[in-house]
Amino acid sequence: MTCYAIGLLHDVEMGPGILAYLEGIDATLAPFGGRYRIHGGVPEMLEGTCDRDLIVIAFPNRAAARAWYGSAAYQALLPHRLRHARGAVFLIDGVAEGHRATDILRRGGRGS
Repeated sequence: MTCYAIGLLHDVEMGPGILAYLEGIDATLAPFGGRYRIHGGVPEMLEGTCDRDLIVIAFPNRAAARAWYGSAAYQALLPHRLRHARGAVFLIDGVAEGHRATDILRRGGRGS
């Protein structure tokens, strides 16, 4: 099942550190089948507010996503982002084709 690496970043300090991160990250994704699905952009807010940059990277499965994050290539770049941006980064599995909202009731809701 597709797994997504989600980044919700804020307070990004554009400069040499973030530039090094951006210039290097694409090469770290390819060996693990990672593909950008969302990378920043201006959201059209329908409800609430959002002061974060949203990044969504799809991987073939959670094992591939974990392997990418833990890879030597990505870990070498990670300090650049950690020093120059704040936020949350997490992995989450997608849903199967045909998923319905009520399907979460069968697995006990969030986090199950």
